[in-house]
Amino acid sequence: MITHVLFESASGYAIFEAKLAENIGLKTTAMQDSIRDLGKFGKMVSLMSFTPFKSAAQALENANDISEGVLNDYLKNLLELNLSKPSKKSKVLLAVSDTNLGTSIKEELNISCDASEEAQELVRGIRLHATKLLKGLQTDDIKKAQLGLGHSYSRAKLKFNVNRIDNMIIQAIALLDQLDKDVNLFSMRIREWYGYHFPELVRIVPDNYQYARVALFIGDKDKLDEEKLPELTSILDDDSTLAQNILDASRGSMGSSLSEIDMLNISAFANRVVSLSDYRKSLISYLSEKMNLVAPSLTALLGERIGARLISHAGSLTNLSKYPASTVQILGAEKALFRALKTKGNTPKYGLLYHSSFIGRAKPQHKGRISRFLANKCSIASRIDCYSDTPTPKFGEALRIQVEERLNFFESGQPPSKNADALRKVIEDLSLDEEGSDEEGAMDIDREGPALTTLEAEPPKKEKKEKKKEKKRKSDDMDVDEDEEDEEPSAKKVKLSKEEKKALKKAKKEKAKKEAANPEKSPKKEKKEKKEKKEKKKEKKSKE
Repeated sequence: MITHVLFESASGYAIFEAKLAENIGLKTTAMQDSIRDLGKFGKMVSLMSFTPFKSAAQALENANDISEGVLNDYLKNLLELNLSKPSKKSKVLLAVSDTNLGTSIKEELNISCDASEEAQELVRGIRLHATKLLKGLQTDDIKKAQLGLGHSYSRAKLKFNVNRIDNMIIQAIALLDQLDKDVNLFSMRIREWYGYHFPELVRIVPDNYQYARVALFIGDKDKLDEEKLPELTSILDDDSTLAQNILDASRGSMGSSLSEIDMLNISAFANRVVSLSDYRKSLISYLSEKMNLVAPSLTALLGERIGARLISHAGSLTNLSKYPASTVQILGAEKALFRALKTKGNTPKYGLLYHSSFIGRAKPQHKGRISRFLANKCSIASRIDCYSDTPTPKFGEALRIQVEERLNFFESGQPPSKNADALRKVIEDLSLDEEGSDEEGAMDIDREGPALTTLEAEPPKKEKKEKKKEKKRKSDDMDVDEDEEDEEPSAKKVKLSKEEKKALKKAKKEKAKKEAANPEKSPKKEKKEKKEKKEKKKEKKSKE
């Protein structure tokens, strides 16, 4: 049974005492009507204490703590003053709107909290009649406090958003992809539209951007003459032969003549296509600058556009850094993955990483392996960019060299360098650079020890067992007689050529023939006699 209700408002904290609250009849229409009616709801709860906030900054601080489920000192002191410690006789059950806040109150003050439907209904009723239940407040005071707190809370969230820089990259790459589609579509439209007037120009100028600029410059093909050739050659990247071909084609063109209104519309549309293409180039330069500032290692490894697409697909750089390499590998191929899981087919090998030059250069049988290796390096680069204080592109360059070495390994078999060695070199270079520029701000790296932690792997269980057996053998060998110590140690196995093997076989056959001819002097009988002598000596010692 709920005994008290905690109400958090923009003006302050209020604690109400719950008098009549039924859990069974809560969802009935009569109970809902009683919550809406102030006269009936006033009998269900009564105000114990209301402590307003002293300033807007304090209100914002408390709102941030409540949203994160943290019990601050201000609310803690208020609950300790107004609520007695729970005992067997007097049980306290506090109704709270947030479950996270309830758990923190339970841990700190040992006050049991409830965030069920019954508690939410009571909080809803208090919020509905807050202007009349809270004493000392007017009707407009709560609205003004809510409006001011809402603005300051949203402003603080935007200001302290970790992903605020990433949002610019996400919007830029989304706009760039949309511009690519639009420019291609509009270029095809201008080719079709201007092709009615000058159809031969399509074959002479294949580039979309140049075609739109040439169409805008020429306009009516009948007015094109030799005086305009210098300007036309400058548009065509100083290609005079191409400009002369356009002039010759315009004189013998099969196209139909257009009216002035049609030509005005075509030129206006061509001008729009040219302006969109120019803006697309400026957007690419803006995206490259942002990527080099935010994620320089990822940019050095993959390039601006693929790195920006990975960040956009993940939602932010922090989300991308939290992804494992297996998730980064198939980012952008989620539909194919779930289709393969549903139909029990082959899962995709790559998603957005397919557009990388490394996968294009790899052979078909090595594409899956190089995509897995590249995804591993992408996850390392994103973590370095996200969690380093001063991100640099040197780590990305080192990782790029590793991917190049892995490609060479697939082709030539030359072993690539280890990841720890490559990163250690970069860290040492950065430390040297910082020492040269500013000795006080240099990185604290031990010169004697390694730059990265290199833990030696423990031997497997089989190796441990073999080592134990060798120790036992050594202890047993200590008790052997002097005759055995004089024996020669077993020679190590050495690879022999075919001729040497044949010679050894012949020698063995000759020894076998000699043993067959003289059975008394065979080495096997001599070994048996030695063993018998040793056994007799041991028996004598035991008897003594």
